[in-house]
Amino acid sequence: MCGGAFTDAKTDKKGVFELADGGTLLLDEFGDMRFDLQSKFLRVLETRKMRRLGGKIDLDFDVAVIVATNKDIKKAVAAGEFREDLFYRLNTFAVHIPPLRERPEDIPLLAQHFLNFFALKYTKKDLKRFSPEVENAFAAYRWPGNIRELRNVIERCVVLETGDCVTTTHLPMEMVGQAVAMEERRNSLWIVLPEKGISLDAVEKDLVQQALVRANYNKTKAAKLLNVSYDTLRYQVKKFDLER
Repeated sequence: MCGGAFTDAKTDKKGVFELADGGTLLLDEFGDMRFDLQSKFLRVLETRKMRRLGGKIDLDFDVAVIVATNKDIKKAVAAGEFREDLFYRLNTFAVHIPPLRERPEDIPLLAQHFLNFFALKYTKKDLKRFSPEVENAFAAYRWPGNIRELRNVIERCVVLETGDCVTTTHLPMEMVGQAVAMEERRNSLWIVLPEKGISLDAVEKDLVQQALVRANYNKTKAAKLLNVSYDTLRYQVKKFDLER
């Protein structure tokens, strides 16, 4: 594999491997590498040698290589789109980072970080917080573009916002729409199923307990709140050991 290529070059220039010698090289979106280049990259990893474009000698280098991709490489290997030998050569230590939608607790922290960063970048705007509606929109959204999408959304808001608080005014319409739909489901007593599932017994127990508390542990009133018979409620109280 060669490095230091550019049109009408008059002198050799160092490529990325040579520049990273003694350090670490991060290659993003590696799963999109053309199949014909994968064999060349594998050879570079195996020999730890590269040659500048137009050069006549191989140069040694010592670089730790980290690759990142959002593709399922095992599926790509099975489909013949990614070399199996290269996959196993790279798969020394794999780290799986779940998508942002599966890490809702990270969203507020990342959002605040990007807000602080862009507020300082763009003429030191006095933006310090998000409105509750924006926070709800962020929590309801699926984030198909993961952290890059979150970063871009906040940058857009910072550029367009004129006050000291980020509001829903400049959020993408699809993001606001999802938040409104989720709020309507909450108001309609819909239960949003978490990504990792939920225990049906736990939901039932919680609702029975809420009904008992609201009815001051009057089982007749609690049964009416849940629209079940008195006998059914009495069975559930015994089942979940909810006697006061």
